[in-house]
Amino acid sequence: MSSASSSPGASPLASPTGARDALLREIKEKAVVHGKVTLSSGQEADFYIDLRRVTLDGRAAPLAGQVMLDLTSELDFDAVGGLTLGADPVASAMLHAAAARGRNLDAFVVRKAGKAHGLQRRIEGPDITGRRVLIVEDTSTTGNSPLTAVEAAREAGAEVVAVATIVDRGAAGAMAEAGLRYLHAYELTDLELA
Repeated sequence: MSSASSSPGASPLASPTGARDALLREIKEKAVVHGKVTLSSGQEADFYIDLRRVTLDGRAAPLAGQVMLDLTSELDFDAVGGLTLGADPVASAMLHAAAARGRNLDAFVVRKAGKAHGLQRRIEGPDITGRRVLIVEDTSTTGNSPLTAVEAAREAGAEVVAVATIVDRGAAGAMAEAGLRYLHAYELTDLELA
């Protein structure tokens, strides 16, 4: 990413590079947990990246919204969401960051299964039928969660423009195989984990 010029006295977080560097520090300090863990994919790892410690943190969540908006700035979409729970705070952070920039961006939540009561909707929030949407996730190893969300969004009549995640743990291959554009803000090498 190229550094954006800023006016004298402007916060360094106003630049894409400033926000990206600040979020990386937050992830390294708060989200990386060392020790044997079993990931949602069933794979075992020597560390866990608990991004909810960042995406639900009052200081770090706004940074996540800014970084993800900057990452996806060349895409045309007007709603953002993904499979609950990992995607929910990411989509919300992007919604708020967009509003701060004067942009209207809706967020939506994809349930893991359809509701058996109420309106029985699988996707909660504003209607995404006929809209261009971005599927997000906090971190992805196999790509299963975002791919599930892509399928649900398409079934609801949305056009999925891309999948974006904060930290990629190896899902790029699955996204390419599915024919999806895939963007991520950080890789394991950025976190000094590979």
